[in-house]
Amino acid sequence: MSDLAAEIRRRLASLEPQQLEIADDSARHAGHAGSNGGGHFTIAITSSQFSGKSVIMRHRIIYQALQELIPSRIHALSIAAHAPEDRKTVS
Repeated sequence: MSDLAAEIRRRLASLEPQQLEIADDSARHAGHAGSNGGGHFTIAITSSQFSGKSVIMRHRIIYQALQELIPSRIHALSIAAHAPEDRKTVS
């Protein structure tokens, strides 16, 4: 795990995630227009702190936790934020 991914994990620990996956997608986006050198990450997180909150509010909570890293160290985020009750049964 990269140092930045570890820092993201540390900052999101305050949300007491039941599940947290962080993928560093930076290599796939190297050199694209508008990139300032910050990393690209995909975050999948499940936390009871998202219960009763809209998707927009869940994203705001994550952005607030990571605000000091954006845009200098994090250029782009893809977020899947779920509450435990959002889990769907796959048939």
